[in-house]
Amino acid sequence: MNFEERERARREWQAKRNVPLDVDVQRDALLALFDAVRAEEEWTRQKLNQLITRYIHAGDRPVPKERIVDAYRQLVARGVIPFERALLERLQLKPIRTLSGVTPVAVMTGPYPCPGKCIFCPEAEGFPKSYLPLEPGAQRAEEHRFDPYAQTFARIRTLETMGHSTDKIELLILGGTWSVYPRAYQEWFVQRCLDAMNERDSSSLAEAQRLNETAAHRNVGMVMETRPDYVTLDEVRRLRALGATKVQMGAQSLDDEILAANKRGHTVADTRRAMRLLRLAGFKLHLHWMPNLLGATLESDRADFARLWGDPALRPDELKIYPCSLLEGTELYARWQNGEYQPYTEAELIELLIACKAMVPPYCRINRVVRDIPASYIVAGNTTSDLRLVVQREMRARGLACQCIRCREIRNEKITRAELRLDVLTYPTDVTTEHFLSFVTPRHRLAAFLRLSLPLPDAPCEDILDEVRDCAMIREVHVYGRALEIGAESTGEAQHAGLGAELIEHATQIARANGFKRLAVIAAIGTREYYRRLGFELGELYMAKGI
Repeated sequence: MNFEERERARREWQAKRNVPLDVDVQRDALLALFDAVRAEEEWTRQKLNQLITRYIHAGDRPVPKERIVDAYRQLVARGVIPFERALLERLQLKPIRTLSGVTPVAVMTGPYPCPGKCIFCPEAEGFPKSYLPLEPGAQRAEEHRFDPYAQTFARIRTLETMGHSTDKIELLILGGTWSVYPRAYQEWFVQRCLDAMNERDSSSLAEAQRLNETAAHRNVGMVMETRPDYVTLDEVRRLRALGATKVQMGAQSLDDEILAANKRGHTVADTRRAMRLLRLAGFKLHLHWMPNLLGATLESDRADFARLWGDPALRPDELKIYPCSLLEGTELYARWQNGEYQPYTEAELIELLIACKAMVPPYCRINRVVRDIPASYIVAGNTTSDLRLVVQREMRARGLACQCIRCREIRNEKITRAELRLDVLTYPTDVTTEHFLSFVTPRHRLAAFLRLSLPLPDAPCEDILDEVRDCAMIREVHVYGRALEIGAESTGEAQHAGLGAELIEHATQIARANGFKRLAVIAAIGTREYYRRLGFELGELYMAKGI
């Protein structure tokens, strides 16, 4: 599908969404659909599509598939039918979006000059560097002219229409290198995202943050992208003041020669120092790693990936694997034309990814194994978009299993507290001792986890913010399973079953046993009320309590 065809399809889809929904026209058909959905014993997405086609897509004014949940909610609000959580879950078109416990909302900053000169990075006029017009996230941002309020508001409404809970939102701010944007722009951007969640305007960032503590759509995580060479203690402080809880950084390679050949503009030492500063400040650490860069080989990439776990200064919490894509108009494309560069074949890349996933420790989550670049942009090399599924199938066929967090999440499985056991994995970094506490099922599925970071006595004082010096630090508490509304009771889901509070109590005991007198947490804005109930008090940038 070319650009014009995609644009026409998008406009047609948007037009359908904007038509006022009159459930009375299809009321009988909708009720028949809901009865049929309830009656199915074995449920799949395919069944939902078949039933929608059978019951709804007839007549002059069919209900768009994307608005079935909207129609269901209207009928519930009118008292025509009672609310049934199980039925709502079946009606969701893409339930996987919120099976990790929170609802991700990605927004994009406007175009701004990037300091990087990377030879693999594309530049498209009117977009932040490295993003392309046909990428779904970039299209949504352009549609709203990169306005933070409009992007956030529209994404929340779309997710609600699809049946997802939107009261616990992880905000992902994508785009260029966040740290080089003007400070006034950064504060305005975050404020307007929060205004959209709060459903009201604010006079300042501080007011928007305060309002979000009890808003209908609470920010339970905020993610920003930057480069390792832009992370300083002052930048760490500013990120925290904005509300950030997780930082994504493009390490790309752990070989200085490869970094130099690809004009990355930073060194491995920069990455190690950035990880140290962010870890001591309690941030969740999310790295990007790129195999198949200029100068790399399959063998060197395997060795490079192993450095992520072998080097105590690294050991990220999350990782995106972005195999280098060959794109026209880049310097790498010219190198390829000259015979200096060769992309891996799909078969070679699959073998590399199998080897990499087999190395991942249980405390890390592999969020992606390929970037969402439309195949029409890729000149040579892999164009398979569902590479993760391909790799997983091949690993199963060989009797291999990835131990990363994403591959072990319980997703929508029902659980009981009695069947869960507490595991504690302890591992060292260059400045901390990390404790990964997790509740797991008898089948080794992950229901909840907590990251507790204990700074070493000889950790450099100049790398630690004054507010959390001498504190044990909770860097993350995450309960998996379908995202439930705030205040909703668990009916077998991991959420709202008290697992988070149990993990925090275990973390408190570990910190106390190691001689710490205070326990801090890098609380997101929308989680402050939760931590207050557990005895934490808000300071300037963190919440903490004596133990």
